[in-house]
Amino acid sequence: MDRSSRNRLNERLLPQFPGETLFDRLARTVCRAGCLPRKELYEAWEVARRVRRRFRGGRVVDLACGHGLLAQILLLLDDSSSLALAVDRRIPEQAARLAACLAESWPRLAGRVEFVEKDLEQVALQRDDLIVSVHACGGLTDLVLERAMAVGARVAVLPCCHDLAAGDLGGLQGWLDGPLAQDVLRAARLREAGYRVVTQQIPGDITPKNRLLLGEPPAP
Repeated sequence: MDRSSRNRLNERLLPQFPGETLFDRLARTVCRAGCLPRKELYEAWEVARRVRRRFRGGRVVDLACGHGLLAQILLLLDDSSSLALAVDRRIPEQAARLAACLAESWPRLAGRVEFVEKDLEQVALQRDDLIVSVHACGGLTDLVLERAMAVGARVAVLPCCHDLAAGDLGGLQGWLDGPLAQDVLRAARLREAGYRVVTQQIPGDITPKNRLLLGEPPAP
């Protein structure tokens, strides 16, 4: 099975997920929704699992959310988060279908996910939020980190589409390739702000852009 495939999951693929694990049940639900590439399912699942091992509770805020799958998996993995905001400048039309399918499979999700079409700068954030973003392109990842640090919130990002022309490389490109240099500097900025930094990777067969950066703020 090619976990990096950009082909949409659909009902023809239901037999590939026959088990009763949470992941297989989730995958079957996404197949029935028929709107997400296989790659996005695996990315969201692998990120959510790692985030929830570190961070529990709080309002989930998924910035540059796309269809909002990550936010909803985070709610499934931890019921102590009562609400999720899924924010993007434009919410895909099929996001509502995916949310409805997930709520049908897990009724406890109904009414707990709010989709917001808004620029990321305009979202009001709180210190006890859990701010996440998967593949916020280029400088959007830096914006997510800045917004989190401004309120002292927990944050987890899986960066992509590094803009080497506009982004800060910190002079590290003599030792490190450009995208890695940018991500190292992102981790350094979190540390400078007093955050405890954790770096991980999701499986590389899903995406080569697999570096996961987590930051836990200092105690108030």
